[in-house]
Amino acid sequence: MKKLGIIGCGWLGNHIAERVSNQYKIFATTTTESKIKDLESKGYQATLASFPDETNSEMKEWEVASQLDAIIISVPFSGIRGVQIPMNGKRENLMKFLGDYKGQLFLMSSTGVYPQEEKEFTEEDQPAENVESENFILNKFPHTNILRLAGLMGDQRLLKNYNISNLDQLVNHIHYVDICSVVEKMLDHQSQSKVYNVVAPIYPNKEEIINAQKDLPYKGERTTIGRTISPEKLIKELNFEFQYPDPRYFHL
Repeated sequence: MKKLGIIGCGWLGNHIAERVSNQYKIFATTTTESKIKDLESKGYQATLASFPDETNSEMKEWEVASQLDAIIISVPFSGIRGVQIPMNGKRENLMKFLGDYKGQLFLMSSTGVYPQEEKEFTEEDQPAENVESENFILNKFPHTNILRLAGLMGDQRLLKNYNISNLDQLVNHIHYVDICSVVEKMLDHQSQSKVYNVVAPIYPNKEEIINAQKDLPYKGERTTIGRTISPEKLIKELNFEFQYPDPRYFHL
């Protein structure tokens, strides 16, 4: 059986692990001692590892790294909404942890790398080489796949469960099921050096979504003006079909 490492096995990492655990033996890291037993109870090999902002001179290479067919990095290396802030120590710690890894590599990034402008953005509008929180890993691992994830939704992560402002704002969201499908397909294809926007292709506004989740009608007019992130490259190159293309129905 192939082996998959997930660095930062939190909410999303767990969903990915569950999706591919019939094909891969899972090796996961967590920053919390209490989560070790939870991961091990699922049959995963768990490692306690954290990546502080300060350089850790004692950081060692992940002892299983050389055995892994693929590694997914699901640790944030930018600020909220993709704000580029200095994280040199944290990044250096990750580089030490990866060592001279040669296998397939994924970095979970964010659509927050795009400016807050009312237009449709594609990957070409923001090359990874120009994004500090992405380029740092390409310098050493140019074969890294970078997945720019929209707002993570699904399960209990539904807009109706939060205090929401700017209700007429268009959303860029993605259901975790579709992220898992993208990763699974890229693993199967042995994809290398790809940059994809992983975003549901329909962009309702927040009020539309909340009303749908509360089974209420929406009486407003949908605007077509707003900041949207295009998944067309992903759809075309992977021949990808979204299971959840419309955020209004993520709860179903």
